[in-house]
Amino acid sequence: MGSDIKQLRTRIRSVDSTLHLTRAMGLVASSKIRRATDAMQKGREYAAALRATVELLCAAKECQRSPYAAHRADGRTTLLVIAGDRGLAGGYNANIFRLLREYPDARVIPIGKRACDRFGAPTVYAEGYSYGDAIKTARTLCAEFAEGETDRVGVLCTRYESMMSQRAEIEWLLPLTGLGGESHDAIFEPDELTVLDAVVPDYVAGMLLSCVKESFACEVAARRVAMDSAGKNAEAMITELMLDYNRARQGAITQEITEIVAGSGV
Repeated sequence: MGSDIKQLRTRIRSVDSTLHLTRAMGLVASSKIRRATDAMQKGREYAAALRATVELLCAAKECQRSPYAAHRADGRTTLLVIAGDRGLAGGYNANIFRLLREYPDARVIPIGKRACDRFGAPTVYAEGYSYGDAIKTARTLCAEFAEGETDRVGVLCTRYESMMSQRAEIEWLLPLTGLGGESHDAIFEPDELTVLDAVVPDYVAGMLLSCVKESFACEVAARRVAMDSAGKNAEAMITELMLDYNRARQGAITQEITEIVAGSGV
C-alpha cells in the first residue's frame, strides 16, 4: 500500500511538471500568433501582386517563348520543403513529410530545422527566413530550370485555414503554366518577354517567402492548439491520479486503525 502511494505521488509530480511545460509553451505560441499572422497576411498580399504581374506578362504570346514557360516531362522535380523549427505542434510536421512521400524521386531543399535535420542539411530556420535568403535560392533554381537541370519546381508548405485547421499542399512555381490571363493594353519596355525573364526570380522569391511566412503561422497555431489539448489532458490525468491517491491514503489509514484496534483487543 505504501509503495502504491509513493508511485502515485511520483506520477502526480511528473504530470504536474508536464502541465507547467505545456502552459509555458502555449503562452510562447500565443505571444507569436499575432506577429506571425500579420506577416502571413502581408506575404499573401505581396504574392498576389506578384502573381497578377506575371499573369499580365504571360498573357502576351511572345512570353510563351520564355524558358520559364517551357513545359517539360515531370521527370526531375525539385521541392522546397518547409517544415517547423520545433516539435510539439501536433501533426504539423508529420503532414508535410506524409505528403512528401508521394514524390520519392524529388530533389529536396529543406527549410525549417526539422526538415534540415531530416535530410542532413545545414540548418535554415523558418522563423528567421528573409527575402535575402529567398532571392538567393530563387536565382539558383531559376538558373537550373532555364538550363534544363530540373523540369519543375514547387514549394511543399502548409496553408492556414483557421486556428484549428492547417493543410499541407504543394505550390508549383515553375514552369509558368496556367498563368496567362486575358489580353490587355499595358505596354512593357523594352518588351514583355524581356521583362518576364527579368522578373521571374523575384516572383519565385516572393512566392517562396510568402509560403514560409504562412507555414510559420501554421506552426505557431498548431503548437498553440496542441499545447491547449495537452494541458487539458494533463489536468484531467492529475484529477484522476489525485482521486486514486486519496483512496490509497484512506485505505492505508483505515488499515492502520484496524490493526491498532485489533491489537488493543488482544
